[in-house]
Amino acid sequence: MTANPTTGETEREFTSLTDGDLPRVVARTVAAYEHWRTVPADERADALRRTADLYEERADELARTITTEMGKPLEQAAGEVRLAADIYRWYADHGPELLTAETLDPQGATESIVQKRPVGPLVGVMPWNYPYYQVARFAAPNLLAGNTIILKHASICAASSALMAEILHAAGIPEDAYINVYASSDQVASLIENPAIQGVSLTGSEAAGAAVAQVASRNLKKSVLELGGSDPFVLLDTDDMARTAHVAATARLSNAGQACNSPKRFIVLEELYDDFVGKLVAEFEKTPVGDPTDSETKVGPLSSVDARDAVAEQVRTAVEQGARLETGGSPVDRAGAFLEPTVLTGITPDMDAYSEEIFGPVGMVYKVSSVDEAVRLANDVGFGLSGSVWSTDAAKAQDVADRLEVGMAYVNEHGTTLPGLPFGGVKRSGYGRELGRWGLGEFVNTRLRRTSSA
Repeated sequence: MTANPTTGETEREFTSLTDGDLPRVVARTVAAYEHWRTVPADERADALRRTADLYEERADELARTITTEMGKPLEQAAGEVRLAADIYRWYADHGPELLTAETLDPQGATESIVQKRPVGPLVGVMPWNYPYYQVARFAAPNLLAGNTIILKHASICAASSALMAEILHAAGIPEDAYINVYASSDQVASLIENPAIQGVSLTGSEAAGAAVAQVASRNLKKSVLELGGSDPFVLLDTDDMARTAHVAATARLSNAGQACNSPKRFIVLEELYDDFVGKLVAEFEKTPVGDPTDSETKVGPLSSVDARDAVAEQVRTAVEQGARLETGGSPVDRAGAFLEPTVLTGITPDMDAYSEEIFGPVGMVYKVSSVDEAVRLANDVGFGLSGSVWSTDAAKAQDVADRLEVGMAYVNEHGTTLPGLPFGGVKRSGYGRELGRWGLGEFVNTRLRRTSSA
């Protein structure tokens, strides 16, 4: 079922998979793989190109569906639709070339080449916060490679997951090469355990990632995990604090703060600290919160009332433990899952907020006395998804960025994601990479063929 987090009302109900359906679903994906793997890469690419075209043609419908399901403001939802289309198109344009055989030094043979072959049926487990983008990251390269997919989306994204399957099939992906299922966690585990399934990709929480990785490793299946983050935003200097604070606030409050790679920790040198905090608070307080279908809204509801209440409780705990509440922190007095944009300061290592991920519109600001202290603080968490360093001296910022323990380090930007750039983290933020040539390499058989004279 899908409940509208703006109103709290149930919009639609969907039929869940039964345990008896599992063998039939696996049989379908296996049969589809035997055909899909033989389709020339250029033809598979054509289907992805048509997928991109359909995303663009049906952009308004796609955007409104996730605005209804998970509360993303329409402008941001439309941006996600465009990004998903770009990913399908990028793999359509570049994928076949990336799959061509690589000729190696023969090393005593007549020929040594590396071929790239699909591995087989895969399971994808996707989250609700970027319903189209995160599926595209997984589906586009793997369908291009010749793998088939069983896709289990978040339960609150039932309508958008059905819409994605409809579009892929209309574009020419065989119905059994991409199967959308409404499955439970236990059913996902059963699918991964099935000998026909060759791998699993999950984007989601640490707990979900650990559970999936355990099942996959026990069955000798490859997994790719993109989990949480507590990204640092390190401010070394600026010649326009108003602009810097605006960029920081916009990045943190996008999607109501519900992004793994959102800048959650602002680490600021002490001479800039008071000015930054003052301007960041002002930006948070003036950011419009409300109905995500209103074009003026920048922060919509969280994905559910339960999610809203969990974030509010994290804020309350931080304040009880001694953090300073600069602004916000309370549920908005209206129907739906709304929370006031919130800024916390004075957080210390003994507080829960220091080490946990806050998945909502909450910015935490830290004061540091030196670059070395900034780096130590930035790295002093279990997460390592991405981080950014901000300075008018790009070379100085690059040196600091190179010291961050993250999968993606940015200088004077944060969280940029493009189809040709690798996406993924280290430490508790997961392993493996998506997008670009790296995403295409996760679930292919890199196969050596070597020929010598008879």
